[in-house]
Amino acid sequence: MQTACQAVQHQKGRRQYNKLRNLLKDPRHDCTVFANEFHQHCYLPREKGESMEKWQTRNIYNAAAWYHNHCLGQMPVVMVTEDEDAIRQYGNETEGVFVISFKHYLDNFWPDLKAAHELFDSIVQARRERESESQENHGKEYPEHLPVEVLEAGIKSGRYLQGALNVNKHRAQLEAFVRLQGVGSKDTGKVVGIIQKNWRDYVVTFPSKEESQSQGRNAQKVLVTPWDYRIPKIRISTQQAEALQEYRVVVRIDSWESTSLYPNGHFVRVLGRIGDLEGEIAAILVENSICAAPFSEIQMSEMPVSSPKNPWKVSPEEAKKRLDLRDTHLIFSIDPKGCEDVDDALSVRALPNGNLELGVHIADVTHFVAANSYTDVEARARATTYYLADRRYDMLPSVLSADLCSLLSGVDRYAVSVLWELEKESLETLRVQYTRTLIRSAYKLEYETAQGLLDGDTSVVGDILELKGLEEGARQEKLAELVWAISKLTDIARHVRAKRDRCGALELEGIEIRVQLDDKRNIHDLIPKQPLEVHETVAECMILANHWVAKRISEDFPLQALLRQHPPPRQEFFTELRECASAKGFSIDTRSNKALAESLDRANDPSDPIVNKLLRSMATHAMSNALYFSTGSCPEEQFHHYGLALEKYTHFTSPIRRYADIVVHRLLMAATLRGTTGDVKDNIISNKDLEELCRHINNRNRAAQRAQKQSTELFQCMYFRDRSAESDERCVADGVIYSIRTNGVLVFVPRYGIKGAAYMKNKEGLVISCQGAGSCQWKPGSLHRSQHKITSTTTTGDSMTLSLFDHITVRILVQSSRCHAETIKLEIISNTPHHTADTEAAQRSLHGLKSELVKEVSQSAEEAQRAQDRARLEVMDEESRQFCQTKGPSLYQLLEEIRELALLDVTEDIRT
Repeated sequence: MQTACQAVQHQKGRRQYNKLRNLLKDPRHDCTVFANEFHQHCYLPREKGESMEKWQTRNIYNAAAWYHNHCLGQMPVVMVTEDEDAIRQYGNETEGVFVISFKHYLDNFWPDLKAAHELFDSIVQARRERESESQENHGKEYPEHLPVEVLEAGIKSGRYLQGALNVNKHRAQLEAFVRLQGVGSKDTGKVVGIIQKNWRDYVVTFPSKEESQSQGRNAQKVLVTPWDYRIPKIRISTQQAEALQEYRVVVRIDSWESTSLYPNGHFVRVLGRIGDLEGEIAAILVENSICAAPFSEIQMSEMPVSSPKNPWKVSPEEAKKRLDLRDTHLIFSIDPKGCEDVDDALSVRALPNGNLELGVHIADVTHFVAANSYTDVEARARATTYYLADRRYDMLPSVLSADLCSLLSGVDRYAVSVLWELEKESLETLRVQYTRTLIRSAYKLEYETAQGLLDGDTSVVGDILELKGLEEGARQEKLAELVWAISKLTDIARHVRAKRDRCGALELEGIEIRVQLDDKRNIHDLIPKQPLEVHETVAECMILANHWVAKRISEDFPLQALLRQHPPPRQEFFTELRECASAKGFSIDTRSNKALAESLDRANDPSDPIVNKLLRSMATHAMSNALYFSTGSCPEEQFHHYGLALEKYTHFTSPIRRYADIVVHRLLMAATLRGTTGDVKDNIISNKDLEELCRHINNRNRAAQRAQKQSTELFQCMYFRDRSAESDERCVADGVIYSIRTNGVLVFVPRYGIKGAAYMKNKEGLVISCQGAGSCQWKPGSLHRSQHKITSTTTTGDSMTLSLFDHITVRILVQSSRCHAETIKLEIISNTPHHTADTEAAQRSLHGLKSELVKEVSQSAEEAQRAQDRARLEVMDEESRQFCQTKGPSLYQLLEEIRELALLDVTEDIRT
């Protein structure tokens, strides 16, 4: 009701009012606002001397009574209020109109809803305590802060600067900084006010029985410890403290009095037992504000029907509107093992004129997800599919993500395709076409299978299900076609990669760990992802499509296209990279992306490929985050993607799992249909709305990255928790030192993708000492740290020096915690490398692949450049300058690093 909404604004403030309005606008809640103040029989003028609250209550009741009569008394109307005077005055005035308190409403209408009753009791108790404490403090909270009106006026005038508070997770009680938008300097200042409190649901743990006794005998007030180290303990009121000691619990903060060290909150719900997989996964989801609820009935009602008895079929009318590629193109997908949501497929063929046609075919999700439908609103809210170590939470219902929109082999599917005609020798682009298509993928290949075919390994042919059951002649013919297509795609990918490389594209390094589960879903192993050239072949084709689509939509919609920018990193973030490289005698030039790329290529130690891997990992860590933005929100010179060395870039190739791609699909279809259809307004979002949507998607992407990282760390801990660190050989591994700290070193363990701290001085003040046999002991002594090394000297004169990039042997243990996530702990057991056949073979394979690939692409780039120089002396035309590609593995993904369990390494909080 209109008056009820305005009452919230009047009593609770604009922020609460806006939250209520957003809930009402969300079609998932199926709400309608009745504009009662514009209705002849519902509006009552305010009487002289009447308070705003009394007038609003009278108006709301009058409208409720009118609506009951309007429905001919057949539908009861409930007016919920905590105003006891209103309950007494109106409670029995009109039969069928119930004016009751919220507790009365729960007791009478929802008596069996136990969780709601418990939540209500918790909120009521928290409100009473807040009111009591406010009275004790004379109602004054944070008197030094300025009123909101003064703050808003000061921000507009430029007197005050608005920013977001970031707390150092390693020193949460001591250190924080304010990130200011558009301000690069490090000025100091004073906090004069809080515009918005970023309060959310928090996962907490109740104190153990021993801790409860130390807190006192008050059975109701309990200090609970948040899962997030940066959040102080929260005081809640509950009578279930003893029963909940072994559980992860969700609470919300209600207030924080100026005289208290701790905020006040209330209990919301139980997640699961401490240490159990499902409970810990639920904690990760809550901490990152990720909704994993099933799709609602109304959303599922919008889905097409598809069942074994009644399978979905292509509409003949829709087929006439599309370019039919089913009989003319060999289309196939290359994806990870077990992939169900196949967004993309590829094709390449020779044209009658001798040129080549490259095709990137993307699932046409927007055909099934109409703008502003219930499914679209839910997808927008989720913004992305959330991939955890052992599961995923889809952005779209599975009937779309794993079936009708998934480009599976042997079935007809709708797609949006980008087709390039390439000159047969130079592979330069002659023509590009964007169109809706009808395709039938011939093969669903795994990366390892495609790589085997590329390498000529015939043993992988048995893994291709689509070739089974064919006669030998037909099988060999189809196999030859497929091998030719994969080889030609690889040639094209190498060519476009070399072009980007000449413009300074970066080959960065990330750490990706796959959790291998057994039949009972127990953790069998942690497998580092092995780089394959076919990974880069697929990635280059996707980058190519994203780049050309970005050019098209930004040309047609210069002020309201969704693109992706990657700003240049700040130079001070490269300090550690330059210092570490100098320890090996390498010089890193960070003045531009091209200079950085060339420096990283030269920083290669033939005897130890891990050195270059770590340097590239440090470069990745120094990068700014890539962000979605609206082209109307910033000048064109800021569109550039630093890592990919492209002037314009977007995301188009994964609409099943990214909402940004759905927006881009609608923009592309609007651009290609302009002039052919009457109205494309439904596909276009205003610049202001697109800016807000980009902020939301960027926020959800960061949450998805954090959740994926935290789930990987959870499985790493669970893997080692169940093993004996003293006797299990899997708990001992080779580690590489990548940073020196005051009381130890930071170590990278390539076998498991782990980064962590290894102390050289313990809490008792003893230092580590390694004997001649290589084993280490703790002895009295001291540490001396220099830029590139750290020396441990015992009182007996024995010394041990560890330097950057030294290989050492570490034992992997798990640091347990009741209240927080478990962490990996590294313990130095030898100052010599730990050798196993598997690690040596993996390093040789990694080094061989990268060096051969870099050499091959570099040579092809140089030959192509010389040929162009001989053919023409003029500079590259505009199209070539915009369309620049690069070399080397890991071009596409700027992966976030595994969390640093740093001793004093606080840079991660500043940069992410």
